[in-house]
Amino acid sequence: MFGDLFEQEEEGVGDSGAGERAGGGKEQEPPAPRGPARLSGIRNQGGTCYLNALLQTLLFTPEFREQLFSLEPAELRVVREDGGDAKVRVIPLELQKLFARLLLLDEQAASTTALTDSFGWTNHEEMSQQDVQELNRILFSALESSLIGTSGSSLIQQLYHGTLVNQITCKECSNVSERQEDFLDLTVCVRGMSGLEEALWSMFVEEEVFEGNNLYRCSCCERLVCATKVKEFGYIQTQRAAKLRKLPPFLTVSLLRFSFDFEKCERYKETSRYSFPLSINLQPYSEQSDLPDSEFHYELFSVIIHKGGCYGGHYHVYIKDLDQLGHWEAPEEDVKEKLKVQKKPQSLFDLPMETEDPLAAVIAVITQEPSGSVLLDQLGQRLMGRIGSSWNKKFKKQFGPISKFLQSRSDVFMLVSNGSRVALNPKYTHTNRPKTAEQQQGAGPDVGLGMDLRVERESELWVEPETDCHWFDLNDSAVTAIREQDIKKQFEGKESAYMLFYRKHTLQRPPHVKGNPAYNVPPHLLEMIQEENNRILQKRAEFDASSNSVELWLHLASLYQVQNGALQPISTNTPPTSMMIDRRRPVGDLRLAICQMQDQWEGDVTLTIAKHLPAGLHLYNTLTDDQQSLYSAGVANDSHLFVWNGSEVKGVQVQVGAEWEPVLLTVMRPQDPGCQPADGSGLQCSSHGFPRALTLDHVREALGPQEVLVCQEEKGVGLDGGGASEWRVCSTEAMRKTLRELTLRDGDALLLLPATHTCDSVFSVNGDLVTVMTPSDCRWLKVKFWPQTAVEEEKEGQIRKIPASGDSLLEEVKQRALDELQLQEQLAGVPCCLRQVDRSGKLLPPVREDLSVRDAGIRLMTSLYLCLGPSPKSSQLFLYCRVSTAPSSVPELELIVEETLSVKECLMEVVRAAGLEGTCWHLRRMDWCEEVGEPLRDEYVSLLEVGVANGDILVLTEGQLPPKGFLKLAVRWCEDLGGESVLLDSVSAALELNDTADRSHTAGWVEVKCVGFVEISEEASLQDLKCQVLTLPALVDVCVPTPEFLRVWLLEDQRATRILKGNTHTLRKLKIVCGSEVCVQKLQCEENLGLKDVLLRVRMGVPGEREYYPSQEFVWDAGRDTSAKGLYSSLSSLYGISPENLLLAKHLPEKHTWMPIHNWTQQVSKRRKKKKVDSLQGAPYCLRDGDLIGVKNLLVDSNREFSTLQDEQAQQRLREQNKSHKKEGCGEVSQEACPEGKTRAAKHRKPEVALSINVGVFR
Repeated sequence: MFGDLFEQEEEGVGDSGAGERAGGGKEQEPPAPRGPARLSGIRNQGGTCYLNALLQTLLFTPEFREQLFSLEPAELRVVREDGGDAKVRVIPLELQKLFARLLLLDEQAASTTALTDSFGWTNHEEMSQQDVQELNRILFSALESSLIGTSGSSLIQQLYHGTLVNQITCKECSNVSERQEDFLDLTVCVRGMSGLEEALWSMFVEEEVFEGNNLYRCSCCERLVCATKVKEFGYIQTQRAAKLRKLPPFLTVSLLRFSFDFEKCERYKETSRYSFPLSINLQPYSEQSDLPDSEFHYELFSVIIHKGGCYGGHYHVYIKDLDQLGHWEAPEEDVKEKLKVQKKPQSLFDLPMETEDPLAAVIAVITQEPSGSVLLDQLGQRLMGRIGSSWNKKFKKQFGPISKFLQSRSDVFMLVSNGSRVALNPKYTHTNRPKTAEQQQGAGPDVGLGMDLRVERESELWVEPETDCHWFDLNDSAVTAIREQDIKKQFEGKESAYMLFYRKHTLQRPPHVKGNPAYNVPPHLLEMIQEENNRILQKRAEFDASSNSVELWLHLASLYQVQNGALQPISTNTPPTSMMIDRRRPVGDLRLAICQMQDQWEGDVTLTIAKHLPAGLHLYNTLTDDQQSLYSAGVANDSHLFVWNGSEVKGVQVQVGAEWEPVLLTVMRPQDPGCQPADGSGLQCSSHGFPRALTLDHVREALGPQEVLVCQEEKGVGLDGGGASEWRVCSTEAMRKTLRELTLRDGDALLLLPATHTCDSVFSVNGDLVTVMTPSDCRWLKVKFWPQTAVEEEKEGQIRKIPASGDSLLEEVKQRALDELQLQEQLAGVPCCLRQVDRSGKLLPPVREDLSVRDAGIRLMTSLYLCLGPSPKSSQLFLYCRVSTAPSSVPELELIVEETLSVKECLMEVVRAAGLEGTCWHLRRMDWCEEVGEPLRDEYVSLLEVGVANGDILVLTEGQLPPKGFLKLAVRWCEDLGGESVLLDSVSAALELNDTADRSHTAGWVEVKCVGFVEISEEASLQDLKCQVLTLPALVDVCVPTPEFLRVWLLEDQRATRILKGNTHTLRKLKIVCGSEVCVQKLQCEENLGLKDVLLRVRMGVPGEREYYPSQEFVWDAGRDTSAKGLYSSLSSLYGISPENLLLAKHLPEKHTWMPIHNWTQQVSKRRKKKKVDSLQGAPYCLRDGDLIGVKNLLVDSNREFSTLQDEQAQQRLREQNKSHKKEGCGEVSQEACPEGKTRAAKHRKPEVALSINVGVFR
């Protein structure tokens, strides 16, 4: 309806819902119980907040909910005439289950995954936000189609269907043209309207004249004539026009808040004030007048709210709890406030003037006039006489001019006498006509009450009623109580009302349904909810036990020594002892368990919480109270405990506590005479640990003589190879401060400068600033000649030290090198440059000669190579170029180009430098992990704009880029050699054979080979792709009878992810994008998989052994039944064994474990359709193409364990790896241990599609 109108903006789309399909971790956390409101929310799947708001509204529509529950399970199954399996009306079935869970399941938020799956939605629909008004119509249409032929076929029509009639009267022949329209919701305008009543008045009451350029063609006059759409007003009869002919029990009103500005050509959201009443009388807008007034009275019970702009936002809903299913508590901000009851005035002139309420003030001024109207020019003067202040001074800043205020409240005021006077709107006053003072004096004590109702009409509409039906805000998973007064806040602003739901006042709920969520819920759903509640309670108990199990690491004092201010292990080969315990147990139990583990321990056992620091192991809190729980004592998972006698380790006293926490400092001293400098800085370094409670005086006393100067390095100043480092001498006051007060951290440096070194060539003292100069004998660069010809190799061994400093220009260094190497004559007129070499021996890009050594980032005492070739200027880029078709042994081309050069011009330069011809080439950039990346498509954009940097590698690739609408796909080939189907590539198994047992039974397998690329239209079918693959030169000798003998896998990150199915489907529908990689597998027989078929690898366990027979491919028709029951039934037919005697499990290759797939229908009665049906393609199983399923035949195999010896060995290796990581220290993870750190390909954005719900045919 709105296309991409609701693309996500800054507000996002609410909860991510990641927990719904979460995986990993030791054990998935069970769902949280319901909150204080005792109502269940709905989890957001990513962008389904609009669906959640509408579903909650339908749930709290009791008549809709109960009629849905009245549908029997037998009605929702359609028996096929050909005797096949029954078709299930899955949408109403899933809606029944969802409503039952929302009513009765003890869960904070329910999942809509099963319902959206029944819609046929994929991850794209679940992550894309749509319009809730459009969803309302589509969902009702889907329900009507699903319920054809059942007792609920007229459910939507009975509850929501209404009709209106349009009548146009010709002024010349009085012919009346009538057109009747059906509606499920009324769409009303927001722009230019002050509220709902004014919009309805404009639609159904105001006169519309067709004249001028807007004439009406009369069917009787057969020409364009003047005509009117005239309504009846008051007691004056005119021609009838648009009217509501039939009112539904439930009236849905959609507010048109999104508009398009044709001048600015952009969308925008109407955020102006738009009021709507809690109750509304539709009689003025209806055609029927003989019905009682109660039939026209409607009450508001739901408001769907949109927060955000026209390009994104979030939906939530305010709902009135008609059946009192929730527990309402006053919001926190209203707890301390008390309602103040005011007495009603007994006469008009006793009305208290609301000096802060302009509406009440103006109404009071108008009602004082006997004529009931006031001259517009005198209204301001009359108002100032009543409130003591002018309108401009009191209200103009907030409400604007008085004329604009009267126009915005057209539901209250109206202009009469040609716009010269203002009076109260008859719709607003009804029968409460103002009375004169004489009438009021004789009217008794109740006179004036009606006027009071008019004066404070709006305020009284929004006073919290004394009723048991309260309002709640249902915002995805969150449910909070609100006041009726809070609805008024949704009249305007960025967060405002978007859809309104009214119900007839005559629809009263019986008393016995109050507070009874199980009312009219079918027994089979009650039984299902009871089982799920029991299962949740069991999961919570199991999770509570597992979440309180903590792993502790015990460090024995006999294995440690005090060194460098901390505890250090005597031997690095002795790891700490691991121990599992419940953290709710007391400290005494832990102490007793440790004593039992250490039989040779003598004396008391003291347990102290320890922590690994850079300086070593430090002790903090000692566990003294044996009755205190481990949790209260601060013991958490992976805590480290030091087991000792509580006073000393190896005879050395150990300080305990955070104040004695050691800090590891780098202590620097002048280089001893006769020692070779380590790094050219003239300083020798050592690391020492000191407690943070020590002062600098104590540190100096521990490190050296008292006469040394202690200096701290100036922040931001460091060694630059040829410059100097600066240090600040610590003052006397600083020497008295502790290391904690000086905020010294691990790794900070201190310089100890003896007095004998304060005046030499290395150290210079100027006040409290010490400058450390690099020794003169360390200010040099090695320059070596890099030969490129046999004649030049004579100079290869020559290396010269060139004097240089940080400020030396590289051009000067090059000239000195030429002089020292005596290459002036040999290289006369030949451009040469200086280059560095990386660790692999590869030459790095030439350095710019106009830079200094420091600016170029070159450290002194390193090597440079003098190479032939020019050096780049400041506006140039040095690039490496490769040809994709050239062998790997061919060296890379080196090219210097201007950074303003376009991509097309750069391509021509590379082609020319490579000695190639033609235009069928394009450039690709190689990424940091040496993989060819995306092509440079923008030919006329400069290299600088596309992000090409100095030293980048460009790959010249053969072939032009495919035109728009075409795909270029990389193709790999694999043949099925019989036996098991194996698909491997050069990196890893695409279909992974998870253990050696499986490989030992493999009849044959080959490595996948790359056979080339194909360019094909994205509108081509999968069959066309198979035929085009066979035309590749590498496959000309391959004999394939028909394309059905080929299977196509989609590869992602060099792993097979899914099979492309449906030979007639286009590549666009199969979600293939440019740059994708496919693997084509040759089969031994024809194969034509359906879209919902899943290719599994199944293998039967060997009875009595922990081994399996060779696996075989099995096509599972998941379209019939995606539950465990469906898989059990299919494998039962394959093996000829009843489902009750089968046991299945899915193999998890990352963890080397098996996940059992339970067939819950074995343990219940024959009424299986009343049980929960979970899809195996969803969490937690997520069955996909290529998954391995283990099968146990319980008739001959009593072993229900699926794991093999190979699995246990792999699990042991994983545990050892995890322990080794823990030993290395917290937070330190090697790069080799993180293969996931590789950058992933950017996710291609899927095209925007219209919202739809797939429904079967049940006619």
